[in-house]
Amino acid sequence: MHYVAEFYVSSARPDLAEMAGKAHAAADELAHEGTAVRFVRAIFVPEDESCFALYEAGSPEAVADAGERAEIPFDRIREAVAVPTEHPRPKETS
Repeated sequence: MHYVAEFYVSSARPDLAEMAGKAHAAADELAHEGTAVRFVRAIFVPEDESCFALYEAGSPEAVADAGERAEIPFDRIREAVAVPTEHPRPKETS
């Protein structure tokens, strides 16, 4: 399943690449310990000072554990639906 974790990032903006690195490392550590969780990517919305982290995980609790380990205070975690980016091509007519 996919999950989105939302959290606030102040306009003073810490190093977002470092934050994503911590999220990735924390998820990897948990995965090596047997927890089904993988950090996919993060998206920052500067105007709202919000960040969204996308995870593949077995449960929202696994995502919460990853955030805790990365020291990222998630405000909420919600199940997300992945939408395919590939669109089937229409059949050619003769």
